[in-house]
Amino acid sequence: MNFQVTVLKILVSYPDGFAVMSDLKRDMAILATSGRDWAERTMRLAARVPDLDIFSQALVERLNGGWRITEKGRTVLDFMEARSSGPQTGRDGPVEQLSSEERAPKLVAFTKVGRSQRLQRRRAARARARAKAS
Repeated sequence: MNFQVTVLKILVSYPDGFAVMSDLKRDMAILATSGRDWAERTMRLAARVPDLDIFSQALVERLNGGWRITEKGRTVLDFMEARSSGPQTGRDGPVEQLSSEERAPKLVAFTKVGRSQRLQRRRAARARARAKAS
Protein backbone atom coordinates (compact mmCIF):
# COMPACT_ATOMS: atom_id res chain seq x y z
CA MET A 1 0.00 0.00 0.00
CA ASN A 2 1.32 3.44 -0.87
CA PHE A 3 0.98 5.64 2.21
CA GLN A 4 1.02 8.99 0.42
CA VAL A 5 -1.62 8.11 -2.16
CA THR A 6 -3.79 6.65 0.59
CA VAL A 7 -3.53 9.87 2.60
CA LEU A 8 -4.60 11.91 -0.44
CA LYS A 9 -7.54 9.58 -1.13
CA ILE A 10 -8.67 9.69 2.50
CA LEU A 11 -8.42 13.47 2.80
CA VAL A 12 -10.29 14.13 -0.42
CA SER A 13 -13.21 12.11 0.95
CA TYR A 14 -13.67 14.44 3.96
CA PRO A 15 -15.61 17.73 3.93
CA ASP A 16 -13.19 20.57 3.16
CA GLY A 17 -10.44 17.94 2.79
CA PHE A 18 -9.58 18.07 6.51
CA ALA A 19 -9.34 15.10 8.89
CA VAL A 20 -8.01 14.87 12.43
CA MET A 21 -5.24 12.36 13.07
CA SER A 22 -7.45 9.82 14.83
CA ASP A 23 -9.77 9.69 11.81
CA LEU A 24 -6.83 9.39 9.44
CA LYS A 25 -5.35 6.52 11.45
CA ARG A 26 -8.69 4.72 11.60
CA ASP A 27 -9.30 5.07 7.86
CA MET A 28 -5.71 4.06 7.10
CA ALA A 29 -6.11 0.90 9.23
CA ILE A 30 -9.33 -0.01 7.45
CA LEU A 31 -7.75 0.38 4.03
CA ALA A 32 -4.54 -1.39 5.04
CA THR A 33 -6.53 -4.47 6.04
CA SER A 34 -8.94 -4.35 3.10
CA GLY A 35 -6.89 -6.63 0.89
CA ARG A 36 -4.60 -6.64 -2.09
CA ASP A 37 -6.93 -4.67 -4.35
CA TRP A 38 -6.37 -1.43 -2.45
CA ALA A 39 -2.61 -1.96 -2.22
CA GLU A 40 -2.37 -2.66 -5.94
CA ARG A 41 -4.53 0.35 -6.81
CA THR A 42 -2.45 2.76 -4.73
CA MET A 43 0.76 1.39 -6.22
CA ARG A 44 -0.62 1.93 -9.73
CA LEU A 45 -1.62 5.49 -8.86
CA ALA A 46 1.74 6.19 -7.22
CA ALA A 47 3.54 4.96 -10.33
CA ARG A 48 1.89 7.83 -12.25
CA VAL A 49 3.78 10.37 -10.11
CA PRO A 50 7.06 8.69 -9.11
CA ASP A 51 8.47 11.69 -7.17
CA LEU A 52 5.37 12.06 -4.98
CA ASP A 53 6.06 13.71 -1.61
CA ILE A 54 2.87 15.09 -0.13
CA PHE A 55 4.51 17.42 2.37
CA SER A 56 7.48 18.88 0.49
CA GLN A 57 5.30 19.40 -2.60
CA ALA A 58 2.63 21.14 -0.47
CA LEU A 59 -0.09 18.65 -1.41
CA VAL A 60 -1.09 18.27 2.25
CA GLU A 61 -0.80 20.75 5.08
CA ARG A 62 -0.77 20.12 8.81
CA LEU A 63 -3.41 22.06 10.75
CA ASN A 64 -4.89 21.92 14.26
CA GLY A 65 -4.13 18.27 15.02
CA GLY A 66 -4.99 17.05 11.56
CA TRP A 67 -4.12 17.21 7.89
CA ARG A 68 -5.85 18.97 4.99
CA ILE A 69 -5.43 18.36 1.28
CA THR A 70 -4.57 21.50 -0.70
CA GLU A 71 -5.88 22.49 -4.12
CA LYS A 72 -2.54 21.39 -5.55
CA GLY A 73 -3.05 18.01 -3.83
CA ARG A 74 -6.49 17.68 -5.40
CA THR A 75 -5.04 18.51 -8.81
CA VAL A 76 -2.28 15.90 -8.48
CA LEU A 77 -4.78 13.26 -7.32
CA ASP A 78 -7.10 14.08 -10.24
CA PHE A 79 -4.11 13.75 -12.59
CA MET A 80 -3.18 10.34 -11.18
CA GLU A 81 -6.74 9.08 -11.41
CA ALA A 82 -7.39 10.51 -14.89
CA ARG A 83 -4.40 8.73 -16.35
CA SER A 84 -5.38 5.45 -14.69
CA SER A 85 -9.00 5.61 -15.86
CA GLY A 86 -8.15 5.47 -19.56
CA PRO A 87 -9.31 2.58 -21.72
CA GLN A 88 -8.07 -0.73 -20.43
CA THR A 89 -6.26 -2.92 -22.85
CA GLY A 90 -5.75 -6.64 -22.85
CA ARG A 91 -3.15 -8.70 -24.63
CA ASP A 92 -4.74 -8.13 -28.04
CA GLY A 93 -6.26 -4.68 -27.74
CA PRO A 94 -9.08 -2.73 -26.12
CA VAL A 95 -11.57 -4.32 -23.75
CA GLU A 96 -14.21 -4.51 -26.46
CA GLN A 97 -12.04 -6.95 -28.45
CA LEU A 98 -11.65 -9.40 -25.56
CA SER A 99 -13.83 -12.47 -25.40
CA SER A 100 -16.47 -12.67 -22.69
CA GLU A 101 -14.37 -15.30 -20.94
CA GLU A 102 -11.39 -12.91 -20.77
CA ARG A 103 -13.60 -10.02 -19.55
CA ALA A 104 -15.25 -12.09 -16.81
CA PRO A 105 -13.95 -11.40 -13.34
CA LYS A 106 -11.86 -14.12 -11.80
CA LEU A 107 -13.50 -15.87 -8.87
CA VAL A 108 -11.46 -15.82 -5.71
CA ALA A 109 -11.26 -19.06 -3.79
CA PHE A 110 -11.52 -18.44 -0.08
CA THR A 111 -9.27 -20.76 1.85
CA LYS A 112 -9.44 -21.62 5.51
CA VAL A 113 -6.36 -19.47 6.07
CA GLY A 114 -8.02 -16.47 4.40
CA ARG A 115 -11.19 -16.96 6.44
CA SER A 116 -9.18 -17.24 9.62
CA GLN A 117 -7.36 -14.01 8.89
CA ARG A 118 -10.62 -12.20 8.16
CA LEU A 119 -12.10 -13.42 11.43
CA GLN A 120 -9.02 -12.24 13.34
CA ARG A 121 -9.27 -8.79 11.73
CA ARG A 122 -12.97 -8.57 12.62
CA ARG A 123 -12.30 -9.56 16.23
CA ALA A 124 -9.51 -7.00 16.49
CA ALA A 125 -11.76 -4.29 15.01
CA ARG A 126 -14.52 -5.13 17.50
CA ALA A 127 -12.05 -5.01 20.39
CA ARG A 128 -10.79 -1.60 19.22
CA ALA A 129 -14.37 -0.32 18.94
CA ARG A 130 -15.20 -1.54 22.46
CA ALA A 131 -12.03 0.06 23.84
CA LYS A 132 -12.78 3.32 22.05
CA ALA A 133 -16.38 3.36 23.32
CA SER A 134 -15.37 2.99 26.96
